[in-house]
Amino acid sequence: MRELYDIIRDKDRVLLENIPEAALSDTLGRRRGTAQALVYPLSTEEVSAVMRFAWENRIPVTPRGAGTNLVGSTVPGGGIILDLSRMNRILDIDPATFTATVEPGVLLKDFQARVESLGLFYPPDPGEKASTLGGNISTNAGGMRAVKYGVTRDYVRGLTVVLANGDVVELGSRNVKDASGLDLRQLVIGSEGTLAVITRCLLRLVGKPEYSLTALVPFAGLEDGIRTVPAILQAGLNPTAVEFVERSVVELGERFTGISYPCPQAAAYILLTFDGHKNDIEDRVERVRELVLAHGALDFIPLGDPARAAEIWSVRGCLVKAVEAISEQEPVDIVVPIDKIADFVSYVHEVEQETGIRMVAFGHAGDGNVHLCVMRGERSDEEWSTELASCMKRIYGEAFRLGGLTSGEHGIGLSKRPYYLSHASDVELAMQRRIKNALDERHILNDHKSYLA
Repeated sequence: MRELYDIIRDKDRVLLENIPEAALSDTLGRRRGTAQALVYPLSTEEVSAVMRFAWENRIPVTPRGAGTNLVGSTVPGGGIILDLSRMNRILDIDPATFTATVEPGVLLKDFQARVESLGLFYPPDPGEKASTLGGNISTNAGGMRAVKYGVTRDYVRGLTVVLANGDVVELGSRNVKDASGLDLRQLVIGSEGTLAVITRCLLRLVGKPEYSLTALVPFAGLEDGIRTVPAILQAGLNPTAVEFVERSVVELGERFTGISYPCPQAAAYILLTFDGHKNDIEDRVERVRELVLAHGALDFIPLGDPARAAEIWSVRGCLVKAVEAISEQEPVDIVVPIDKIADFVSYVHEVEQETGIRMVAFGHAGDGNVHLCVMRGERSDEEWSTELASCMKRIYGEAFRLGGLTSGEHGIGLSKRPYYLSHASDVELAMQRRIKNALDERHILNDHKSYLA
């Protein structure tokens, strides 16, 4: 591995010993891999040279960014960790074409702040704002605004990638329309570092909305709230975000933040946001008020004060941390058809009652993405391992029965592989593996993750 010093001339950017523990895992830190080198490249050329060296010597390579992944996609399997976090420049923002060119290590929160200061807007909004844009692309991250704006995939115009053998390829362009050959860019998006290393991103921007308004809608039961969501969407009211959260879950967030939700007698809440022109939003909000009350809402509470709206959203945003403050938890982001959310959450509660494993459910009602925090409590390592596996098998099985999928936005990585592989068809897996073999026949890039055997 000492040949890496000839590739990366700055020895401070190559570690061959004393590799930090954080670099051997993901943000949860529960799975620990191994590596013989940690490299911090600063350019596409350096990434290409490292990959060429790895290819020639059949050395495994694991790309990573900020390490906020939740499913083990960044856990190395020996060889080289390629940490792209120092490739973190915003290279260009072009209002004329509504595009921005960035390196993969740029943090989401920094990029959003920069473009909004220029009157522009980058809609993808994953919950972890300290994640990198390269990581968001690698997992096709979603977020709360997906119901209106779509997910990360919808905002990637082009990518510069380095293949496993070191070849550099430009995929996509600034052009709005492209029907020129296969869209190889879309293969890389969501591939979790198994096909190529992203070194530059050309991102699509839109105009910054003039105004935004949040409304909180309490219901006597989650089923009533979920049943209202299709009606809102069918009415053409175009909400930016449609979140659901049960009262029992809100209470965890309230204790964690010290912030109280109104209408505490509610069993569940739907949290809505609208953005656009102020007059249009006021009209849409009034129509939503009439609709939800007609569907049995206990109240309709517009949050015109931005500070109060921020408080309400902060409770929703801290739920995972609120859970982790009292128990280790296994994060799950299953997606089901939007009309099956209540059925799925009801089944989760049945499993809770039968197993005694507490599961906190909340998520994106507008796109069917259900987040679960499966809480360990006081279980021993052996009990937790056995009971969690049994519980997860049942939970994923029910999601599949309802027409759902393994993941909405976290990726598959290592932790979800058993459930994904159990449901994906043999033909689908064979197709994916043939693509892997075409781009990385030596299987050195993030192997044994996701769809890989």
